[in-house]
Amino acid sequence: MKGHILTTLRAAETVVSGETLSQAMGVSRVTVWKHIRKLQEAGYPISAGPTGYRLTGDPDALYPWEFPGREKTLHYHPRVDSTMNVARTLARAGCPHMTVVVAGCQQRGRGRLQRVWRSAEGGLYFTIVLRPELPPVLAHRANFAASLVLARTLQKLYGVPAKVKWPNDILVAERKLCGMLSEMEAEGDLAAFINIGIGINVNHDPSADEPMATSLATLLGRPVSRRDLLACFLDSLEHRLQQPELADVIAEWKTQSATLGRRVRIVTTRETAEGLARDVDQNGALILEDNAGAVRKIIYGDCFHHLSRGTA
Repeated sequence: MKGHILTTLRAAETVVSGETLSQAMGVSRVTVWKHIRKLQEAGYPISAGPTGYRLTGDPDALYPWEFPGREKTLHYHPRVDSTMNVARTLARAGCPHMTVVVAGCQQRGRGRLQRVWRSAEGGLYFTIVLRPELPPVLAHRANFAASLVLARTLQKLYGVPAKVKWPNDILVAERKLCGMLSEMEAEGDLAAFINIGIGINVNHDPSADEPMATSLATLLGRPVSRRDLLACFLDSLEHRLQQPELADVIAEWKTQSATLGRRVRIVTTRETAEGLARDVDQNGALILEDNAGAVRKIIYGDCFHHLSRGTA
């Protein structure tokens, strides 16, 4: 109902009467008024007068009713400890594929290897619950699909030269724009769920805390609609995941890579390795030629690019 009211008010150039809204929605004027009050309390600047209602601004809101068709599967929280924690609870309780948990900010956002992900107001922080029909050994394909789709979404919507960094960050001009984290639980021969947490620097400046980070607002010189970005990404990801087993996703991901052909340093919980990033295999592992000339397979870790490029 709230989504229908907002759509009508956004399309109108003048005041919309309560009678017009009640007839369009098939409800009483009192019901319309109650929904208007709820929208006002949620931060929508709706003026109300004797002749009706008018939307005088359009806040960058992330409420479920802003995503038609996803109202029952999108959960918005102004503030949470971590969207990953909320999504894990929902996934274990049996929530459907493409359930999304979105937060205005996180108090304990985290990155890979238990690092802190700073989650200031203005960013876009969410976790998607995926239930692809994949065996656990192929679960990495969902992660690569998400980073690939996000990079292409950023290119399409804003024209920024977004590239993927192994294993699944997004860079623009060597500065970090997005980070991802995933977790999986298996049930028999299939992944019961794969949760992918994503943090995107949108309308805030993260460089004070992370000098090598950037945001869309910094790159474009203007604020960006988080709502439009999230809606486009979710639609594109859902479409991409409909392809059986994501067989070609690694090959596609490599065409968007900022890592391959670079000298890199890989940090894991056990060691640090340096060398030339030669390739990514079909299991998602990085093929590294180390400084001694030995070829190694790195399954997981944090990747840091050297500023100068090597030769493949």
